[in-house]
This record gives sequence, C-alpha cells and structure tokens, in this order.
Amino acid sequence: MSQLGSEPTTLSEFPPDPPVHSVRRSTSEAESRRANGPDWDRYADEYQATHGSFLGDIGFVWGPEGLTEAEAGVLGEVAGRDVLELGSGAGQCSRWVRSRGGRGYGLDLSRRQLQHGRRLDEATGVVVPSVQATATALPFAAGSFDIVFCSFGALQFVADIEVAIAEVVRVLRAGGRFAFSITHPTRWMFPDDPGTEGLVASQSYWDRTPYVEVNDETGETSYVEHHRTLGDWVALLAGAGFRITDLVEPQWPAGHDRVWGGWSRVRGLLTPGTAIFGADLDD
Repeated sequence: MSQLGSEPTTLSEFPPDPPVHSVRRSTSEAESRRANGPDWDRYADEYQATHGSFLGDIGFVWGPEGLTEAEAGVLGEVAGRDVLELGSGAGQCSRWVRSRGGRGYGLDLSRRQLQHGRRLDEATGVVVPSVQATATALPFAAGSFDIVFCSFGALQFVADIEVAIAEVVRVLRAGGRFAFSITHPTRWMFPDDPGTEGLVASQSYWDRTPYVEVNDETGETSYVEHHRTLGDWVALLAGAGFRITDLVEPQWPAGHDRVWGGWSRVRGLLTPGTAIFGADLDD
C-alpha cells in the first residue's frame, strides 16, 4: 500500500468554494480524474466534519437515507473475506467490514480523504490499509478479493466505466461479489435541489451527456459527474459476467430529517434518491 506522507490529518478550516459555472458536454476519463481528485481534496475536510457523525467512525451507510449494511445485507458474509472498497473516503465502511471479521482494504483518488482515514485509524484502533489510486487501474493482482464494493464512491465520477467494471472482474475471485450504491438514475431528470423545485423534471432521463463544472477564475474543469440509466447498469453488469441479485431502492425513513445536498425528506418521500446493486460473478 502507498504511503500518504506526514501531512496533518486533523480537520481544517474550510476554504471558500471557487466560483463555477456548469455545462453539459462530453469529457474524457483523464479530464474527469484531473477534476474530481482535487475537488475531493478541497471538499474532504468539510465532508468529514458535516457527515462524519452520520457515517460513524466505524459504520457502513449505503446512502443519505441512512440504510446500513447491517440492515440491508447486500454484501453477504464478510467475516474471513478479502474485501475491497472503491472510493473509500476515510474508510468508514471498510472499518466496519474489519470490525465484523473481514479483511477490508480502501482505495480512493483523494489523498486528503485517505488522510482522514489515517486519523480515524488512530482514533478507533481499527486500521484500514488503503491506497491512492483510480477505479480504472486497480493496483492489485488478479483474483485478490472475494468482495468489491462502492458506497456512493467512485463510479459516478468515472468516464470509462467499462474499464472500471473490467478491473473489478479482474481482481475478483470466481464467484465473487460486487455491490455498489449510486444516486438513483431517475434523479438525473431533476434539479439537484432539496426543496420542491427538485421535484420538477427539467431534463431527459436518457440524456447521458456528463455534468461538468468549470472554474470561472481559471477556466479549468473542477468537477465531472456521469449518468447511466438503470438499463445501462444492468447491461454493464450482465455483459461483464455478473448475475444481478439485488436492486435496493431505500425508502425515506420516518423521522429522518437530514438534508444532504439534494437529498431531503421533501424529495425522499416521493421519489427514490439511491439505488444499490448487488451482483455475483459467474464461476
């Protein structure tokens, strides 16, 4: 595993967000990676300060609705298994896997998020070995893992998703398990607004043109997100040799009033915000 250096791992003051404007246009994997890695580095401190208590230092939450892996059981048994988390952030989910007897490992594009993982390693005593890398080039030997998962991590930010899925297949053992959560694809139709404006469809569900934010001061791409329909995800998994066993669409729980970006009670009571896939690799 790569070393993350000796930079401080405490939460810092949050820098102001740079002024940006959004466009819809095609973008490459290289551009997506150049934008999203630094974006997560900038946002990591605020993310952990804002959402850390909800996620838990040793916790596995599949999405803003708060559905946990202990409740959902999408991964299956993790004890004694080698488990890789893509887009692991500070490693809360992998730390949960280790607390249940699994051998959890983390991978993230953001150096700062991984530094927060080191902070939580020290705070909890549950250490998650982690590496800074991309989902399209996993730095592991073939057949290294029994389970690969991604909880609202890397997959929406990857342009070359076929390459990422092929990498998952490569590092999984025969019969291995792949599970991931993403923003529910139907949300692409709506503005990313937690209020009632976020309930009015304003763009086509079938328009797969990436969402791109551009820094007004530098002209550089600062954020990229990619959209696939439910049918796209089914075709990707089936085409790679997976048998889909789960598609979970968590309902908004009673008494849950947390607002997280475009997720809220206002929207969550009427339309799904998260989709969780579970699939097994054919032997």
